Amino acid sequence: MSFDYDLLIMGGGSAGLAASKRAAAYGARVAIAEQSAMGGTCVNRGCVPKKLMVYAADFPQLFHDAVGYGWQAVQPQFEWSKLMQAIRQELQHIQQSHQQALAKAGVEILTGRATFVDPHTLAVGDRQVTADKILIAVGGRPTKPNFPGAEHALTSDEMFQLSQLPQQIAIIGGGYIGVEFASMLRNFGSEVTLVDNAEQVLSGFDSDLRNEVQAGLIHRGIKFCGNSTAKEITSEAAGLCLQLAGDCSESLTVDTVLCAVGRTPNTKDLGLEQVGIATDPKGAIAVDEYSRTHQPNIFAVGDCTNRLALTPVAKMEAIAFVETEFGGQPQPVNYDCVPTAVFARPEAASVGLTETKAREQFGDEVRCESSRFPPLYVSLTGRPEKSLVKLVLDSRSDRVLGAHMVGEAAAEIIQTLAIAIRMGATKRDFDQAIGIHPSSAEEFLTL
Repeated sequence: MSFDYDLLIMGGGSAGLAASKRAAAYGARVAIAEQSAMGGTCVNRGCVPKKLMVYAADFPQLFHDAVGYGWQAVQPQFEWSKLMQAIRQELQHIQQSHQQALAKAGVEILTGRATFVDPHTLAVGDRQVTADKILIAVGGRPTKPNFPGAEHALTSDEMFQLSQLPQQIAIIGGGYIGVEFASMLRNFGSEVTLVDNAEQVLSGFDSDLRNEVQAGLIHRGIKFCGNSTAKEITSEAAGLCLQLAGDCSESLTVDTVLCAVGRTPNTKDLGLEQVGIATDPKGAIAVDEYSRTHQPNIFAVGDCTNRLALTPVAKMEAIAFVETEFGGQPQPVNYDCVPTAVFARPEAASVGLTETKAREQFGDEVRCESSRFPPLYVSLTGRPEKSLVKLVLDSRSDRVLGAHMVGEAAAEIIQTLAIAIRMGATKRDFDQAIGIHPSSAEEFLTL
């Protein structure tokens, strides 16, 4: 049977872009269907604009710290609209770069949301196209809890479209998205209340890391309501009234409420039922280690599956799929030692097992080495800030099972340690390595 394309990709996010260019390099006829701006969530509503906002939010502290280093005090003025315009311009530049790269690679762009007609046919806009293989890479979308008045709350998608900086904001959800927005907005001058149904923020991270980040947020003036949930939001003359339940059973009056309670696979209305592909209760598509669905020619990668929802993971899955199907090199993805970071202030990052998970697997053979220390940078600023580094170890083999850090450049430092830990580095290896002095990364080698 003759097809329009060898590979048709549903979704122009990080995974779709990576797969399309790699497959085209193997000589495949490739098309990518995207209904919105090229780049997906990461470029347009996630990683990139968020990190730019993190950089912008650092300047008030930098202006303050500069005085301790001999600079004259300044009274800076911040313009939210100017920042938003600059971010939009940068995102447009990235979108255009992706389009140019696809054109150079010979990948055809189909504008519109693709839905299944049959296992080899997709409807895109007002046309139907066929493909030998189809890759679902539609990503995820933010979710909202089901309570009265939830429609008054924003999700992370809308936060990058605000016309003005919130003066008082309540953030529901203490995961990395909620924590990052709380940190950024507080640095911009907003009054921030962070609400989480757990006692501590960042569920799933190492307990010492969670303690350190939560203490840092509170020290920076963020009000934290733990063991609490949103009960109702009502719109009143003074603003939005958020009623809480739990340990903080109070009412908050704010001008903005952000729901940051997680994301769900963006698999609704794809026509999956037309091709016999089922999803789990959360909407995730089940796949095997080679990203294959129940249909032999249909594959899925990234946040629409039931695996790790991280941009670098989605890209790796996409590349592994192409190498397997077009490169003749079967390549499953190894999910061990995937690093992750929280770009808050304080910044946090982890790789490998938490202390809790390690003890579940290795019992009493687990030992931990950690240190809290004032980074050199803050010594002239007058800030009583400390960084945390922690290694989780298997006493029997001396192998490093996990590394966790809170402090300046945590993400960059942990990312490099991920290579060593994945390769089986031991505590002795860390001890014998020669570090760079003075640096925070050096502390991992002197525990």
